[in-house]
Amino acid sequence: MPAERVHRTRHETEIAAPAAIVYGLIADASRWPLVFPPNVHVERLASNGAHERLRMWATANGTVKSWRSRRRLDPAGRRVDFRQEVSAAPLTGMGGSWIVEERGAHACRLVLLHDFTVGGDRAEDVAWVERATDTNSRAELSRVGELARRWPGLAARTLSFEDSVRIAGPAAAVYAVLRDAAAWPRLLAHVDRVEVSEDSPGVQVMSMDTRTAAGTVHTTESVRVCFDDALRIVHKQTTTPALTDARTGAWILVPDATGVTVTARHEVILREEDVEPVLGPGATVADARRHVREELGRATTATLTLARRHAERAPVRR
Repeated sequence: MPAERVHRTRHETEIAAPAAIVYGLIADASRWPLVFPPNVHVERLASNGAHERLRMWATANGTVKSWRSRRRLDPAGRRVDFRQEVSAAPLTGMGGSWIVEERGAHACRLVLLHDFTVGGDRAEDVAWVERATDTNSRAELSRVGELARRWPGLAARTLSFEDSVRIAGPAAAVYAVLRDAAAWPRLLAHVDRVEVSEDSPGVQVMSMDTRTAAGTVHTTESVRVCFDDALRIVHKQTTTPALTDARTGAWILVPDATGVTVTARHEVILREEDVEPVLGPGATVADARRHVREELGRATTATLTLARRHAERAPVRR
């Protein structure tokens, strides 16, 4: 049988920002869901600082794919090499490199290389992978460039927070409420509409209309990865409302002998240009931080209250 053909791609961009900042964005894969539009979730399976193994979920041509990769990090050379251990069809293998080339104190070139093989080297499958690789690579390079150029204000535009509640009821009942988002419009006053598809077990694509305290309706789209055995759901908004440039989060359940602690975790990057149009003349990023924190906290509290009511009415099974 002839060897599969290796296909190669190259994408690059010039960035008006220090090479060290760009490399930092590339090297920290745990932040990729917040940084890269196609990336949904990253699980770090192992790491010793120089090498790491990851499981990733990302969108490709409108579908959600998952794979395992190993990466080698070279901070001195500002290079990250990667190779997929387990690829998602139609791929049989993919690898490549991120290379940051310094072009002065405040400029660099970011290069992204890919090589890949496809089962049977079918033309339609090769074209599918090339299209996904091109679309995602362009989105990733553009996003890294944008964040690096605006790095001085990024910390002010980023907020991370969590809300927790203690529930005296079975963890399975709480998890069922959080996982069954299709039922939320019947149960939650702030949710007008939810459409959910789950073409792969545990991976949900969700479109939702929610109502703010002021009565404004926001339409968002998200991908959720449900870890049923671990009682955990992670999510990434792929279509965000005004004020929100990127948002990720998680529902985390920790059961014990008498009930369960539920934590809702949120990470958000604000869209600074929306602050005054949404909040009014003179509004600041600090005002936007408070507003988003309050709105997400209100929605989270309503959902956790619903979960508590459901769980505390559920029969105890021994």
